[in-house]
Amino acid sequence: MGDLRPVSDTDPRPVVGISAYSTQAAWGVWDVEAVLVPRAYVDAVARAGGLPVVLPPLPGVVEGMLPRLDALVVAGGPDVEPRLYGAEPGPDTQPPKPERDAAETGLILGAVDAGLPVLGICRGMQLLNVARGGTLHQHLPDVLHHDEHAPAPGVYGDHPVRVEPGTRLAAALGGRTQTPVPAYHHQGVDRVGERLVPTAWTADGLVEALEDPALPFCVGVQWHPEVGTDPALFDALVAAARARRDAPVPA
Repeated sequence: MGDLRPVSDTDPRPVVGISAYSTQAAWGVWDVEAVLVPRAYVDAVARAGGLPVVLPPLPGVVEGMLPRLDALVVAGGPDVEPRLYGAEPGPDTQPPKPERDAAETGLILGAVDAGLPVLGICRGMQLLNVARGGTLHQHLPDVLHHDEHAPAPGVYGDHPVRVEPGTRLAAALGGRTQTPVPAYHHQGVDRVGERLVPTAWTADGLVEALEDPALPFCVGVQWHPEVGTDPALFDALVAAARARRDAPVPA
């Protein structure tokens, strides 16, 4: 479950923000709009030694949390609005979530400007790419002619990815250049955004990871490490957050 000590002003654990959904949810006698995130993200951050903080999709408001964070996780979720990258929605694209798109874009841009370590997961990687001027394939079965990246509703695919040696991603994964991953997505990177480089691919050629090599830790992965058995990416994010927080202040 991770470290459950109480939090204090001198708590050494890095504070890691996790972007959240606003969606209809039911519990007990209630069925209302709620702000939530799958618990797997929270547990993964806690197990890695971070303090997880859930960030609601409130554009113009949630960015105020950035000075209090040591790192940011941009979580998976529904499709990015195609008009953000100059495209019209296709027949298989989900209804837009403009509030979440705007809030997470603000978080990504603000975190990068502040030098916070950033980990984008699935939609989070896609939005990082779009925020940098990149584009997406709206429905991968139309491009790849198979549905192995999302084999059935609510079922994760399982496939290996090839990782570029010498990258931030490879370092985070302990130098591995091949790794199996759990995936669930029907969209993917088309044109890569500015100052981002692809760092992992599937056998069908789809980009599975991006990073900004000019930054200490700005990594996006198309898969879902929070539901896998490998904690390496969350460990690396928290380590980067701790290193940034503890770095000497320039004179």
